[in-house]
Amino acid sequence: MEEYSKVLDRLQNQCSKREYCSSDIYKKAFTAFDGDRDLARQLVDSLVADRFVDDLRYASAFAREKARLSGWGTVKISYMLAGKGIPKDVVARALEEIDADEARRKMVSVLEAKYKTLQGDPQEKFKLLKFGLSRGYGYDEIAPVVDGIVKRSKIL
Repeated sequence: MEEYSKVLDRLQNQCSKREYCSSDIYKKAFTAFDGDRDLARQLVDSLVADRFVDDLRYASAFAREKARLSGWGTVKISYMLAGKGIPKDVVARALEEIDADEARRKMVSVLEAKYKTLQGDPQEKFKLLKFGLSRGYGYDEIAPVVDGIVKRSKIL
């Protein structure tokens, strides 16, 4: 059990410095315990019980950061969180914490910046739509913005 205490202390230290989801911590514990699933699960349960790991807290911070700083849409954020094994209800609650107005402004700014690199391309509108979709925005969200950007540039 000395090994368990050492791994627990190390992971508590890591968790106190930044957010981790339970699946990330499970992988670290699994590796530290040389593939012992039960011991890794026990350690994760302990960290969750002591609030060192909280999937909602992690998902909320992840969603806010990716929307604000990286300019990701909710579709991409939810896929990335689901890929980390975070339950759908937790992902939905985390997405609610994204400031919709700020996210829209970021989407417009990201699309406008991309459009500058595409001007003159015969497929600029298609490529801009594709880019917006790859950033995780919904078609209904980006189509009117792309139309506005393209029309505005044609007028100028």
